[in-house]
This record gives sequence, structure tokens and C-alpha cells, in this order.
Amino acid sequence: MTSISPSELKAILPDSGFFLLDVREQDEHDEFNIGGILIPLGEIVARINEIPTNQKVLVYCKRGIRSMIAIQKLLLKNPNLQLMNLAGGLEAWNTTC
Repeated sequence: MTSISPSELKAILPDSGFFLLDVREQDEHDEFNIGGILIPLGEIVARINEIPTNQKVLVYCKRGIRSMIAIQKLLLKNPNLQLMNLAGGLEAWNTTC
């Protein structure tokens, strides 16, 4: 699984070309987000058609665990997706950025 550190991501945003995908819950997303669209982990497989296949997708959550699970589930359904995990999630983002 490919990951990117928060500092690496911050250095290339907003020009990264990434599609940002937040897999947390609505209340977490409302409290703080980095501009990604919200598809909670529990809905990820049902809403796979909302995820672009022609673009790199950065998946993130609070600590990086739910995003890893989301990536595994998505790749089982579509191994051609270009998915990357935000290492340490938004907790690491807030600590390092």
C-alpha cells in the first residue's frame, strides 16, 4: 500500500492533482477537514462509483487505520484504482503541519 506523509502532502497541495477522500464520519468531517469529499468507511463499497478511476486518490481518516481498510476494500472491488493513504491520518497532519 502506498502512503504519503502529511509533510509531503502539504508540500504539494493544492497542485497535487489528488482526489481527496475522507472516510471518517460526518461529525468528524464537519469538525475539521482538508477539503476532501466525505464517504464514510461503512458506505465506501456502495459508493465506489463516486471515486474517480482516472486520477490518484488520497484516502484519509483520523489516524490512518480506517483509510487503510477503505483502500483494501476498494482494491478488492476495483484493483485499477490509484489509491494512496495519508500516513498517520489527520492526527499526524495536525501535529506536523
